[in-house]
Amino acid sequence: MPIKSADLTASSVTDTTRHVVQEFLAARMAGDVERLVALFADDVDWLLAENPAVPWIRPRSTGAECAAQFTELAEHTVAEDARASVDTFLVDGTDAVLMGYLSGTVRATGKPFEGPFALRLTVEEGRITRHHLYENSVAIAEACTPS
Repeated sequence: MPIKSADLTASSVTDTTRHVVQEFLAARMAGDVERLVALFADDVDWLLAENPAVPWIRPRSTGAECAAQFTELAEHTVAEDARASVDTFLVDGTDAVLMGYLSGTVRATGKPFEGPFALRLTVEEGRITRHHLYENSVAIAEACTPS
């Protein structure tokens, strides 16, 4: 069966999405905020449930604000205790979904948090335009709350 040009285009879009998400993960692991800013679009559909108890969780909409979240997270958590594993990495066209498990310790309280996560990213024109993170926000809020 011959490959149609539409199939090549869809494959190319999926390949671009996979590449950008892999770059995002590498920049995230390296703490390369400058690279993260470049990977995010100027305007980003950011979703992470607001949680007043958690200082790094707040609304964001620009590439710079989105990248800053990773710096803020690092400021408020113990780097040596930070863990994240990706069990699933699905890509379809412009959309990618990563699922896994994360854990860490809040610096101010010394309390740990952990739980599963799902991250939906959308890549358009080589940049991340959507970042929706679903995580165990209750455990994180409890870890941020002093005893």
